[in-house]
Amino acid sequence: MTPPRRANGGPQTITREPIIQESEAFEPEATRRTADAAESSRANRGWWDRNADEYQVEHGTFLGDDRFVWGPEGLDEVEAELLGPHEDLKGKDVLEIGAGAAQCSRWLAGQGARPVALDLSHRQLQHALRIGGAVPLVEADAGALPFADGSFDLACSAYGALPFVADPVRVLREVRRVLRPGGRFVFSVTHPIRWAFPDEPGPEGLSVSASYFDRTPYVEQDEEGRAVYVEHHRTVGDRVRDVVAGGFRLVDLVEPQWPAWNTQEWGGWSPLRGNLIPGTAIFVCERD
Repeated sequence: MTPPRRANGGPQTITREPIIQESEAFEPEATRRTADAAESSRANRGWWDRNADEYQVEHGTFLGDDRFVWGPEGLDEVEAELLGPHEDLKGKDVLEIGAGAAQCSRWLAGQGARPVALDLSHRQLQHALRIGGAVPLVEADAGALPFADGSFDLACSAYGALPFVADPVRVLREVRRVLRPGGRFVFSVTHPIRWAFPDEPGPEGLSVSASYFDRTPYVEQDEEGRAVYVEHHRTVGDRVRDVVAGGFRLVDLVEPQWPAWNTQEWGGWSPLRGNLIPGTAIFVCERD
């Protein structure tokens, strides 16, 4: 799970490796401007490669080695069963998109499924290798999946790919292509309403500061104006229309409530905000 950076009960610890990559030597400029598919992909691949070490150290305990959580609220697939009953996962071919260190895929493997973990970031997948397990790892862009038609029974993405791509319909169509008829795709993203609020976990993040209808991407860029991180905003209606345009039927839209046990902050996610406004939207889709 790789929630956007705009500036979770029963976790399992993971074995750390030393941080060997330096953080960005400059402070990127945050702005709102257009960013096409190529620029977005290039920027986000670079950002996650540079920041994967820090991300896994900061959030690895919450994510665990083989835990499937849908977002910073801590909604666990053990309880949610958004992919279906656990007993039905055995023997299923499952594609995880934006897998990070493949924690969700390891959980799926533990249920008897046959997962494949895909991520844009080479460094994130190195962390998947570090943690270990027999899950196949694939480095690829979600908009051009390197699989044959009808290769999978299920697909999932916990904050992977969809928040960061300029053309989400292309990704959805690719996912539909590699799913078998009747296949299910479940993905989580930042709840669109959050774009109207500052990305702050405290009281300052509770007052509307921007138009919910402004779809201009959030971009962090270097001194020469080159994007080093990109996030794309879609309204709830946009997301629904994207699902339909991608060839799916929307089965459910889940907005997890913040649980009492979760006292941690994760970027702009916090108990204060989570008890008042939704932070995550989970789309449950099926391929007819």
